Amino acid sequence: MPIGGFVVQSEPEFVNKVKEELLRLPGIEVYANDEKGNIVVVIESETSDIMEKTVNEISSMRGVLSVGLAYLHAEDEVEKIEKGEYVPTISLGNKKPH
Repeated sequence: MPIGGFVVQSEPEFVNKVKEELLRLPGIEVYANDEKGNIVVVIESETSDIMEKTVNEISSMRGVLSVGLAYLHAEDEVEKIEKGEYVPTISLGNKKPH
């Protein structure tokens, strides 16, 4: 189960709205925010693929400027990959394969 710490940077006037939307998503805890629009969150998900989808959903929220990874722990997922119990998808982000 991957656990990631992120800083969500929002436009300051949207910080409360973004926090409300974040709290509606499964596996997210909001720990702090400041007047500049920075929101500290922890995302806990079943797989890194699900975490990536959650991050993409956050990135598309109105008022969100960026989502920055500060910490990631996925040791148990690595063990599942090594045992052949889980095969993650590989994201190319916005890049298209050649």
